[in-house]
Amino acid sequence: MTIRDLATRLGQTLAPDPRRVIIKLFVPGEDAALARSRAAALIDRITLLGHDETAALLEETLRGFGDRHRDLATTFLHHYDLVRYRVPSHVDLRPAARLLVGAYFSHEYAVEGAALCNPSMVAHPDQSGLGQGQLRAVISTRQIGEGHLSSIGFATAVLGPGDELVVADRSGPLTAGPRHAVPHRRDLLAAALADEGWDNEVSATVLGSLPGLFDDDDFERAVARLPADLLTRTTTHGTVEELRRATTADYAVTFPADVPIERRVLWPATSAESNGMEDARFVRIVDEDGTPSYRATYTAYDGRHIRSRMIASDDLRTFEITPLRGPAATNKGMALFPRPVGGRRLALCRSDGETIGLTSLGDDSRWRRPVPLHTPRSGWELIQVGNCGSPLETGSGWLVLTHGVGPMRRYAIGALLLDLDEPHRVVAELPGTLLTPGDTEREGYVPNVVYSCGGLLHAGALWLPYGASDARIGFARVTLDVLLGAMRPPPEGR
Repeated sequence: MTIRDLATRLGQTLAPDPRRVIIKLFVPGEDAALARSRAAALIDRITLLGHDETAALLEETLRGFGDRHRDLATTFLHHYDLVRYRVPSHVDLRPAARLLVGAYFSHEYAVEGAALCNPSMVAHPDQSGLGQGQLRAVISTRQIGEGHLSSIGFATAVLGPGDELVVADRSGPLTAGPRHAVPHRRDLLAAALADEGWDNEVSATVLGSLPGLFDDDDFERAVARLPADLLTRTTTHGTVEELRRATTADYAVTFPADVPIERRVLWPATSAESNGMEDARFVRIVDEDGTPSYRATYTAYDGRHIRSRMIASDDLRTFEITPLRGPAATNKGMALFPRPVGGRRLALCRSDGETIGLTSLGDDSRWRRPVPLHTPRSGWELIQVGNCGSPLETGSGWLVLTHGVGPMRRYAIGALLLDLDEPHRVVAELPGTLLTPGDTEREGYVPNVVYSCGGLLHAGALWLPYGASDARIGFARVTLDVLLGAMRPPPEGR
């Protein structure tokens, strides 16, 4: 038996479903120089429609699309409100005409029309109604649509008994949760300024005027209180705008209680993530007082730059998003430990782009420069290595699933074992790969890739969701005893 045979592929897969759509604002000609003229001309044409034609068009649209979306009329009215300034001031539109304007300024977007990949898996907050040996799990997904725009989606599955895995139905209208404000943390704002080189007299004065938790009004009042001799400095405007930009990175999304988790979509909500929210690594966190919650790290991408972000949730219904700061958060792929170790918050990272490292959260809310754990060494990982999700706690140590990139940019999955109390020490590693692209998994949006953002331990086994060439999500399983038994101490000098 080869090492890669340790993981047995299960029969279930998740394939991209083009029927999973959300509604986005659509402004005709928005990418052209005459965007304002085209949009205004469209509204003029709508206002010239007769009452009966307006009502008929609206009824036809609601009938044709109503089953595909939750509360379609409310979305149309919201989109009307976004463009109503283009309606001539002397025109008083009737309610039906307003909804029709909103319909013309809307379009469907297939969130996974291009690809579905890079899952992580955690225990579901609701474990009711299960039989012996079963566990309900939530699977996060990276869903990619037109323009390679990524968002975060979800599925649910029941694991067990034995090696059985059943993925729940995902049909039904999706909801992209609305963004709302959250209190900002002064320590995270200070960390942002330190990271980006805006630590000066103006920023120090504003920070000194803010409480530990502050809202947007508190911030504007602190800016308004800046002394005149600071306001006249040439760098003041830039500093204030940087402060304002940093505070807008914090937000929250809350979904209606009657929207099941597999219909929830975390959609880009800030300029920093305007080109995608990538590779969420979810983990169930247990604080030192025993309180459970969920965390995830993901990569925000604006088309040019990447930034690390964290999601916090108690129930996977309300999600709070904040930036991650510090030297270890400058690249992709941070993964949080599920509990403090020795009183410290720890995470895996790859700040240099090719090495798995271990970092800790400092008192200044910045993730410190990492300690290297594993560098590219074997043939299957010589280009780069990274983690495949948060460490999994076992009686033998922290099990870390890894990915490596080899010839022809082929991705494979391996494993390390870290000391439970001193996780900077690698005590064992898998001498080879746990999972490589099979013959039926090589073709896809990104060929020759198997990749995961996090597995789950249940009933003495590792359950591993993985993306297969970004074309679909597969599932594999290996008993923990077999996996740990195959691992060997690292070579001398590691």
